[in-house]
Amino acid sequence: MIIAIDGPAAVGTGTLARGLAARFNLGHLDSGLLYRAVAARVLAGGGGGHDPDQAAGAARAVAMTELAEPALRREDVGRVASMVAVHPAVRQVLLGRQRDFARRPPAGTDGAVLDGRDIGTVVLPDADVKFFLTGSLDVRLVRRVKELRARGEPFIQARVEQDMRERDQRDRSRAAAPLAAATDAHVIDTTEIDAEAVLETACRLVRSSPRISRTKVRRKSGAPSDTAQKVRSQESP
Repeated sequence: MIIAIDGPAAVGTGTLARGLAARFNLGHLDSGLLYRAVAARVLAGGGGGHDPDQAAGAARAVAMTELAEPALRREDVGRVASMVAVHPAVRQVLLGRQRDFARRPPAGTDGAVLDGRDIGTVVLPDADVKFFLTGSLDVRLVRRVKELRARGEPFIQARVEQDMRERDQRDRSRAAAPLAAATDAHVIDTTEIDAEAVLETACRLVRSSPRISRTKVRRKSGAPSDTAQKVRSQESP
């Protein structure tokens, strides 16, 4: 089973992906962490994300083991990640990493769920089920601020809002793989519903998908098993 999830920043794609991974015993890859890992390397080299050659070199050097680094969660890394993501060479390098994860998910799992910006449209156009999450900027800003406070990270709310607006613009307007809902994606507006409601809605849609085996879904979609809870995944907290 392959599930693709896309959406803008702070809309809940990662939360949904982790929930589906547990429910259906899937490996999880947060593709945003790949771009953040590239950004971290660019920052370490004194760059700002605008040099395509530097960014492409960083992308080729990134190892999957780097995705667990806590520093990738920093806001400055997120800003540069959005910048390096506009470079076609970077996207091409990371495209292979993402497809490899979907083709060869962690041992003991029944497939993979990937979340990002172009999973359903470019990375995995043949995914069994696709979701596209939307949400108002105001609500997404509240969620992002809550995350920053929970991590104890200093921030200026006006700057966070500006960054989110700029990321949205870059993601939707870039020439290479812009943020957009796949024509066959289930679109879920998360503005007025909580994460649990989003997960339950998504689970119902997965179970009803004609491309998913009914027998496997019934066996795997109940309460998370020990195997599901121990699934190896690459995800942001």
